[in-house]
Parts: sequence; C-alpha cells; structure tokens
Amino acid sequence: MSSSAVVLLLLIIAANSTPVLLTSLFGSRFNRPVDGNRTFPGGRPVFGKSKTWRGVIGAILCCTLVAPLLGYSATLGASAGALAMLGDLFSSFTKRRLGLASSAQAPLLDQIPEALLPALVLKGALGLDGLDVLMVPVLFLVLEVIFSIIFYKLGIRKTPY
Repeated sequence: MSSSAVVLLLLIIAANSTPVLLTSLFGSRFNRPVDGNRTFPGGRPVFGKSKTWRGVIGAILCCTLVAPLLGYSATLGASAGALAMLGDLFSSFTKRRLGLASSAQAPLLDQIPEALLPALVLKGALGLDGLDVLMVPVLFLVLEVIFSIIFYKLGIRKTPY
C-alpha cells in the first residue's frame, strides 16, 4: 500500500470520526439535519436525523486542516472529506430506502461507499494504483469497526457500531 493511500485512509478516518466527536462535544447544539427532516416518497426520511450539516462541515474542515499536517494540500483534504461524507450520505440514503432506522448497523454499506468514493475520485491526484483503491476501503472497514468499539467504550458513541 502506497504512502498516499495511507494518507487518504487517515483522512477518511478523520472525516468519519469528526461527526461522532462533535456530537459528543456539542450534543444537539448546532445540529441541523442535511435533509431538513424531509421525507422521500413512501414517508421515509431522505437521510435521517443523524446526518447533519454540523457533521458534514466539521468533517470537511477537519480534513482541510489535517491534510497539510500530512504533507498534502488543504484542497485535497477538503476534497477527501467531502467525498467521504458524500459516500456516507449515499449509505444513509440507501439504508432509509431499505427501511433501516437512522444509525442502524449495515455492515459493508456503512463503510465501503465512504472509503471507496474518495479512493476512486482521488486516484489520479494521489497516484493510487488498483491495489491501493481496493485496500483503502478494506482497511477502513476493519479500522472503523475497531474505532467504533473504542469510541463506545470511551463513552463517545452511544452504540458500539
């Protein structure tokens, strides 16, 4: 796995962790759902109450600040954060269509889009090869499960997933 793939993985982890940490710090303050509490035909939420502007903006800002510390541009960091959040929103949208509740566990669907989308879109900018693009989501899947358990045990997450 290339060093650029490791940096991307770290940025995706930062993007994924930021909304959880912001919820732990702020509770429901500054919490505005991305979907504005709108529902899709059939009455199900578009994304659900756990997908907030605070989380999306926070994740993008975090990656924008972290990327230069890792030797990459703030623009690349912002792109990685935005793409990770777009993948996460896609997962939530899909879960709502499947009738799963907000924050319900959906292994693979919860992790793969959030990591695969940035890896595919930023492949050229980061010089990633096919193995890197494959490994970023696989490692993110494993690490996200580990971090979720750690955050739960630290009282940062309400559920261990």
